[in-house]
Amino acid sequence: MPVRVVRSPTPSFPEPSALYTACKMVRWLSAKLGPTVASRHVARNLLRLLTSCYVGPTRQQFTASSGDSPPLSAGNIYQKRPVLGDVASGPVLSCLLHLAHLYGEPVLTYQYLPYISYLVAPGSASGPSRLNSRKEAGLLAAVTLTQKIIVYLSDTTLMDILPRISHEVLLPVLSFLTSLVTGFPSGAQARTILCVKTISLIALICLRIGQEMVQQHLSEPVATFFQVFSQLHELRQQDLKLDPAGRGEGQLPEVVFSDGQQRPVDPALLDELEKVFTLEMAYTIYVPFSCLLGDIIRKIIPNHELVGELAGLYLESISPSSRSPASMEPTVPSTSPEWDPQGGRCPQDDGHSGTFGSVLVGNRIQIPADSQPQSPGPLGPISGAGGGGLGCGSEDNALKQELPRSAHGLSGNWLAYWQYEIGVSQQDAHFHFHQIRLQSFPGHSGAVKCVAPLSSEDFFLSGSKDRTVRLWPLYNYGDGTCETAPRLVYTQHRKSVFFVDQLEAPQHVVSCDGAVHIWDPFTGKTLRAVELLDSRVPLTAVAVMPAPHTSITMASSDSTLRFVDCRKPGLQHEFRLGGGLNAGLVRSLAVSPSGRSVVAGFSSGFMVLLDTRTGLVLRGWPAHEGDILQIKAVEGSVLVSSSSDHSLTVWKELEQKPTHHYKSASDPIHTFDLYGSEVVTGTVSNKIGVCSLLEPPSQATTKLSSENFRGTLTSLALLPTKRHLLLGSDNGVIRLLA
Repeated sequence: MPVRVVRSPTPSFPEPSALYTACKMVRWLSAKLGPTVASRHVARNLLRLLTSCYVGPTRQQFTASSGDSPPLSAGNIYQKRPVLGDVASGPVLSCLLHLAHLYGEPVLTYQYLPYISYLVAPGSASGPSRLNSRKEAGLLAAVTLTQKIIVYLSDTTLMDILPRISHEVLLPVLSFLTSLVTGFPSGAQARTILCVKTISLIALICLRIGQEMVQQHLSEPVATFFQVFSQLHELRQQDLKLDPAGRGEGQLPEVVFSDGQQRPVDPALLDELEKVFTLEMAYTIYVPFSCLLGDIIRKIIPNHELVGELAGLYLESISPSSRSPASMEPTVPSTSPEWDPQGGRCPQDDGHSGTFGSVLVGNRIQIPADSQPQSPGPLGPISGAGGGGLGCGSEDNALKQELPRSAHGLSGNWLAYWQYEIGVSQQDAHFHFHQIRLQSFPGHSGAVKCVAPLSSEDFFLSGSKDRTVRLWPLYNYGDGTCETAPRLVYTQHRKSVFFVDQLEAPQHVVSCDGAVHIWDPFTGKTLRAVELLDSRVPLTAVAVMPAPHTSITMASSDSTLRFVDCRKPGLQHEFRLGGGLNAGLVRSLAVSPSGRSVVAGFSSGFMVLLDTRTGLVLRGWPAHEGDILQIKAVEGSVLVSSSSDHSLTVWKELEQKPTHHYKSASDPIHTFDLYGSEVVTGTVSNKIGVCSLLEPPSQATTKLSSENFRGTLTSLALLPTKRHLLLGSDNGVIRLLA
């Protein structure tokens, strides 16, 4: 019984312009965020969205086309009729494939394929069950995405993962499709769509690998698919009764089949199965598979004669003079199979078998020059994307396409780290340091005094003793041994640069060598230089105000705090910090995330908290016994300070006692950065530590190996979104580690 084509009203898809803009934004984000973040946050959500494209009976209707021909005879297994869900999923598949184009084949095999296995995995219940609409849609999405993956896999990779595809994708899908006890929420319509898509997927793999590999690797899925026709034929002959006598409540009748196995059968599902596995479906499957498999069809499909007879009955029903396919000897398939829809004949063997090719010339395998079918035939584009905007024509009919080689393709250490990251739960809020080297940035001729990532995390700044500031790109390249050149070098400083950061609101760079330079990171042009009138009072510490503020705060050797607005000439404010105390020089400044307070750390270990709006000193206290090396301010009025007395202390702004106090056993913590509620620390002995702002004092440390980091650690910065570390050394080289 042909499935009725429903001409539904136009589905509520987004406007083309909005959809186009959304796809462009996702593609841009995928490249900008890098492989780990894009896979964890972009790809995962796209995969979830793919299932939503097929939820509901409306999305499982065949798209309207010219004429009212039945859907099965509207194409062949290589060019099938799309459903409305295919149209909706087109942009999602396009974005998913763009990720694979950017970062390479591992995205397909290590992220997409495991998710497909998750979608099609059977439930925990071993007894009869009924699928829910989400699981039903997941099966359709899984088969559609698998078709796309197969097209873009290389021959070597396809053969490597073919057992996984067979056991983790095809067999679970077929267990639902051919189940005699599991019903589909959308009934025969959804099961028919899944059947059509599964036929296309198996045929695509058969065309890719050739007859020999089909017999070796795909015998079980192909036989399982054809076996359902025998089971339904036997059930018709046995005329299964609905009488529940002799069975317990909720139990299904057990039927013994000709293969000797006893299986439960739900009589209520027989009507649904009869509507799907019709004579027309038998004909649609038998003819192309007889062409694909040739003589080995007798070995792979035990019931091929029965399916051939059913196909012959269908031919007789539409044309009594047609010959039965069962009486024909199937010929060896070519890579471009065509057949007469009335007679079911296949062309003569052209010597090719799959995209690998199987023409032996001496001890060499001759690969055919053109291994793609040039003509469509009876079920639509092999890609399964339908008309959803993923390309048309030859792209949709391709058996194999090459993934373009991208400079950002994952390999070596990048691949190893990416594989780890995609397995980490999104709820894991801890920073894990694995000491995997990802990139090197040589170029400075002196020690790197400071590094500062830009807010976007695709560039970072570094200041050095060589009196230069360099702007570096942070996109992934190579296998972890790649060396990256700076994008821009700022050379206007006259002394060693000890501070560099970005003033986020106007997108300017602020760097200091005793005088503050404000410059444009796009052109390298100096916008403003701030020097004190008295050269005997140099600037000793600088900090930038958070957005939307446009001010810079500077501390000089006379314990005076000055504020400069980059948009206006002259000074904005000037406050004295000493308060009559001989606290020494201001070594470090930190501005609170709100911009309402600034804390200064002195060489004597004294700290002063100042209100930036009134200039009032809120608090001054002896925080450490040694020189304060660095201060950071965190959300919630929390301050973190490190000192030459080997301590790292966590404070509440207005509380007298510290919240936590960490002590380094061997060396002072001269550089650190923050990751959520954790502090990542570094010492001159090249030890990286991670400690918590919330939990009782405990610190895990890792010694940097000479293979991954050479020289002495001088500066450290963390990329919070990408979870990478930038480590500057005294030899002028910066390294990106994870």
